Amino acid sequence: MKKIAVVGVEEGIGREILNLLAEQGVKSGEVAALEPRSALGNMVSFGEEEDIDILGLDGFDFKTVRTVVFAVSADVAKKYIPAALSAGAKIIDCSGAMQGEADVPMVVNGINDAEIAGAKRGIIAVPAPEVMQMLIPLQKIHREYGVKRLVISTYASTSFYGRPAMDELFNQTRRIFMNETLADDKAVFHKQIAFNVIPHVGDFIGEETLCEWAFNAQSKQVLGSGVKVHANCAVIPAFIGSAQFINVECGKEIEVDEARRLIKNVPGVIVFDKQTDGGYVTLNDVQGENDIYVSRLRQDNSVDSGISFWCVADNMRATAVNILALAAQLEKQA
Repeated sequence: MKKIAVVGVEEGIGREILNLLAEQGVKSGEVAALEPRSALGNMVSFGEEEDIDILGLDGFDFKTVRTVVFAVSADVAKKYIPAALSAGAKIIDCSGAMQGEADVPMVVNGINDAEIAGAKRGIIAVPAPEVMQMLIPLQKIHREYGVKRLVISTYASTSFYGRPAMDELFNQTRRIFMNETLADDKAVFHKQIAFNVIPHVGDFIGEETLCEWAFNAQSKQVLGSGVKVHANCAVIPAFIGSAQFINVECGKEIEVDEARRLIKNVPGVIVFDKQTDGGYVTLNDVQGENDIYVSRLRQDNSVDSGISFWCVADNMRATAVNILALAAQLEKQA
């Protein structure tokens, strides 16, 4: 029996999960790489020196794997999750397909992973990469001071939309330098993305975009429904990563030095915060890194008990780390 199946391996989170599995020493024979449709002979990199076959979802025997990660669209996940469950596999859904299901907890490693024990159907959901990036540094602050309100400004890379969006950024940048028109090169974005900032991440849901809605809904699922959340999300002309300014209001008075101490003690989070030119971390610094980086920690004096900070990560990589940690715990569930 294989250890894990990853659905959606050609880009994004699924591709990073394969990279991490290889780095962790997992043998390729313990991994199934799946895509909704895959021609016979298609392969994907597993580590630096090995390729593995990509298998099609139709007809795949889920009884041959212990855990399945769905890193595909919600529509695809909804179609195949029932088959995986009926075969007895444990499920980690990062597609959003199972969000809102009463018996499917949304879990972030280190914050509310105790809820895995309550996943009676053997399925858990994880937040969007941008949401998870914000929540992990806050875990100890929330535990000791109680997060009351969050205001987030997120600057997402084109990786949010996958390879076509990254290609569009590359092609537009090249065309601008070649003094060529961009009129026929706006397939993903409705505005020029090269050398621009677009205040629109995901489809509109009323006044909010999908990304802004996810911050609201998913943060409350993980931290508690009493937390108030307001998010503003924009796409920037970068290929990989996510950057965020986060304002946090707590239920009890908190000093920035205490916040710094608590964040430093969160596994997988690195505080690099020097009040000097270049004494902070940017997107270019974190590509290919597993950790989440925090800089610009300050007291937020606009509220009674507030702090703010800057946070950057290779969003796909950091999410993959969280998913594999959860997969290890889910497998132990009886």
